[in-house]
Amino acid sequence: MRYLTRQFAIGALRRGNGIEQFLGGVEIDGEPAIRWVAISSMNRQYRISLHTVQDPDDDRVGDLPNLISLDPVDEAYVGEGRELARSKDAEEAMTLAEHLTDADPGRWVNHAVAGEEYMDYVRSRRDSAQAT
Repeated sequence: MRYLTRQFAIGALRRGNGIEQFLGGVEIDGEPAIRWVAISSMNRQYRISLHTVQDPDDDRVGDLPNLISLDPVDEAYVGEGRELARSKDAEEAMTLAEHLTDADPGRWVNHAVAGEEYMDYVRSRRDSAQAT
């Protein structure tokens, strides 16, 4: 099981570990892209960031922060994402992130696991294409 219970996700944040959630595919100016939201601990606060990157359509690519950003605000710091908000409370940060990005409360994962979600996403697209 890769998803964190809310209690475990809050605990991870309070221990200084990040959490994230793969949000799926989008199209940006006609180019396929993917998005994920991350919450990280920073200076006694929790930073909520949205990442929008090029979709390489490769089920061997799991290091999402190294993909090419399609968000001009993100270009100064590769992999950092666009900051949406900050909060001093871990649970409030999760609720805020869910509200701002339509993230699913039951699909949070530990930091760096969203890449596995992306690989599953690519495989499911390929399986669907082969079935038709």
